[in-house]
Amino acid sequence: MALFSDVCRSVRTLLGQCQRSTAAAAWIHCQSSRKYSQTAPEPEPVISDNEAISKTFVNRNPRNLEQMALAVKDRGWATVWPSRQYYHRLVFRRTQHHITAEVYSSDSVDPVLSCSTKEWALKRELGSTRSVAACSAVGEVLAQRCREAGITRIVYREVPWKFRSESVSFSILFRYYTLMVKMYRLIHAIIFLTAESDILDSHERGWRHAW
Repeated sequence: MALFSDVCRSVRTLLGQCQRSTAAAAWIHCQSSRKYSQTAPEPEPVISDNEAISKTFVNRNPRNLEQMALAVKDRGWATVWPSRQYYHRLVFRRTQHHITAEVYSSDSVDPVLSCSTKEWALKRELGSTRSVAACSAVGEVLAQRCREAGITRIVYREVPWKFRSESVSFSILFRYYTLMVKMYRLIHAIIFLTAESDILDSHERGWRHAW
């Protein structure tokens, strides 16, 4: 009887060892299969120099907002003469022999545009470089230069007791030619729309004739 009990105990021990070894083998197989079944890491994309994004942004058209009249003007100069709440400012100067007109931007101390009777192309057409006719000529030439430079909004303020006949003539001519520029644009738009409507009418007449 004691011998039978020892045999049973040995058999149980052997079966337990077999079960543990089988479970260990199954666990190792599961871990290895799980390891190999994982997806391989994706390679990092290669960025070329043409696709790299620069960290610094450079505005290549800084006057775009000004052209659309959306740029914010410099404020806080209500008690300062002249006021700095503008895009461009027009300055008219008279000396003993010459007349000069300059255009300044709000953030520049140097003129961006100028016109003077000291220029030979303007001086040779004038009888006097200090007369009212000279002021009118300077206003006309400066308005043309402003149009070519894309300056469409400008402020001109003169001290009341210095607003003489020369300043009046210059101001009138400058405003007249800037207004003429706007009129030219309006006329061009009207001509374009008229030509377009004529083309549409001709196509409509051809369509009616075909029917």
